[in-house]
Amino acid sequence: MGGILLLCGYLICGVAIADAALARKCGLVRLWFGLCLGLMLMMWLPALFAFAIGFTRRANLLGLACAAVAALALFLCGRRRPRAYVPFCGELPPYFVAALVIPLLILSAYLQYTHTLRNVGGALHVGQSTYGDLCLHLGIATSLRNASFPPDYSILPGALLGYPFLADSMVTSMLLFGGDLALSFALTGTLMMALVYVGFLLFAWALTGRKSATALAFALMFINGGLGFLYTFDGAFKDPTMLRNVFTGFYQTPTNMPELNLRWVNVIADMMIPQRTLLTGWMALLPALYLLIDAARARSLPRFLALGIWAGFMPMVHTHSFFALGLLSAGVMLHQLISAPREELRRALACYLTYGAVAVAIALPQLLTWTFPQTVGGGSLAFRFNWVNNQGNGRLIDGYFWFWIKNVGLVYIVMIPAALSTKRGSLLRSLSIGALVIYGVAELIQFQPNEYDNNKLFYVAYMVMLPIAALYLTQLWQKLRGVRGRALFAALFIAASTVSGALSLAREAVSDYQLFSAEEVEAAKFIDENLPEDAVFLTGDQHNNAVAALAGRDIICGTGSYLYFHGIDYSAQLDAEAQMLANPAGSAELFERYGVDYAYISDQERYSFAADEDWFRENCAQVFESGSVRIYALGGLESAPAASLE
Repeated sequence: MGGILLLCGYLICGVAIADAALARKCGLVRLWFGLCLGLMLMMWLPALFAFAIGFTRRANLLGLACAAVAALALFLCGRRRPRAYVPFCGELPPYFVAALVIPLLILSAYLQYTHTLRNVGGALHVGQSTYGDLCLHLGIATSLRNASFPPDYSILPGALLGYPFLADSMVTSMLLFGGDLALSFALTGTLMMALVYVGFLLFAWALTGRKSATALAFALMFINGGLGFLYTFDGAFKDPTMLRNVFTGFYQTPTNMPELNLRWVNVIADMMIPQRTLLTGWMALLPALYLLIDAARARSLPRFLALGIWAGFMPMVHTHSFFALGLLSAGVMLHQLISAPREELRRALACYLTYGAVAVAIALPQLLTWTFPQTVGGGSLAFRFNWVNNQGNGRLIDGYFWFWIKNVGLVYIVMIPAALSTKRGSLLRSLSIGALVIYGVAELIQFQPNEYDNNKLFYVAYMVMLPIAALYLTQLWQKLRGVRGRALFAALFIAASTVSGALSLAREAVSDYQLFSAEEVEAAKFIDENLPEDAVFLTGDQHNNAVAALAGRDIICGTGSYLYFHGIDYSAQLDAEAQMLANPAGSAELFERYGVDYAYISDQERYSFAADEDWFRENCAQVFESGSVRIYALGGLESAPAASLE
């Protein structure tokens, strides 16, 4: 309960600040922006204090106190300003907002529940999309408790945690005040998904001003999927089991079949649910986009200043979103400077330079501390044309345009004419050029070891272009008035654009996989309640490592599925881990070098590492046993409390 109260405290402060700062906006905008701000405060303020006193309860309370003081000051100042009455949803009908957001929010809440450590007979289950990614976020959240800053990877002690960790630190804050791990993840995840839905709706409405265009853009954004369903249905005619495999197989949905070069996944099923950092990044990105179009239209220096401050705090929330925002802003600035009247050129330049200077000044310490050492130092930067369609030898798997059409769908064909249909000098034209800058950079440069991760840039360009494309399509619909068959063509377009995404969401809703056994859950609970927070464990490198993910303790070396794709060299630690497990009798020097306190032996260590459990049993004190899981104390820790749960 304490964790939920802490969350509510930050959210109330954020809403109070936004209510005062955005007094001229409608209630929906103020509420949405305030909730986003509350989460940003919850991520950043305790982290700033943690550099001095560690990520403790005290750091979180100090952060909340700062947020409360700011909220109270702005509230008192804002009370003196007269306000004109504006309907809560502004020009948007409330029923329209509810009709779009509530169905997806219900689905999202259900997926957050089923995909985040659902208890089934003592074991913990997840969904298909979270089976691989969730443990990374669990390990970060549990290991940051009382950690000194800047923190290290718990799955590779001594390596700076350069991965954007603030998306998980808000869960850590809740854990420090008694919050439940699964509930804290699911609650904040559902809230952020709601904010992304509302944020995109407001962004699309601000650009189009039409309900039809906003609704179409909303559907194309969140039920996206491309033309993969054609492959699925074609295969089903030859083999009826193929359609059943969509709902029962592991990654057999029409949006995610690498063997068919279908990689443009549904954003809810495979991005927002499993990739928590991206979800948090989009939660922060959409207010930035809203501020950008608001500031660009008004050419208001204070609004650009506010945008610069907001953007500056984004890198350690989600670096890709920060980078995409920078590329987009550069394109918008370039076009607006070229098209601006001479008498307004100086003011426009001053606005964008102020925005950029403030954003860079705040972001640079984050980039120098975390991002650049891991990206550049890890040797990730490389030239790569056409994303995952490039085989690496200069040859494309599919034809260039067919690759994008079959992945993104028919809306990809519409985007170029939609951009060209915008008025010269208009904000829509500026945003189109900004989206093109993102697209071009992501098509030419690989930023991480996993080339697939460039999709986090592509999706931002897609997000920006959808309202423009949807507006173009609704205008085309009006021009075709009186033409027979236009309703049929519209229905076919929408169906072809959403069937693959709908199938992927349906598959995700019924997926169910065990991530941790009941024995592993009991072991993690014992570690969490009885063993020191700074203890170092010798375990295997399985991604679903209960010691690291559930108990938050340091292990010698975690899975390469995380470390390799973060650009980290872990080979020495992995070799040492394997030797200590298989040959503990000859590893005294390694035990001392890595400061091993406990050995965690399960079937994973026995079968994958040929762990010499007899040596641990004869030379160490067994402090825990449950089924196939045993924990042994090394060194002077033989007096640790023993437990047998069989």
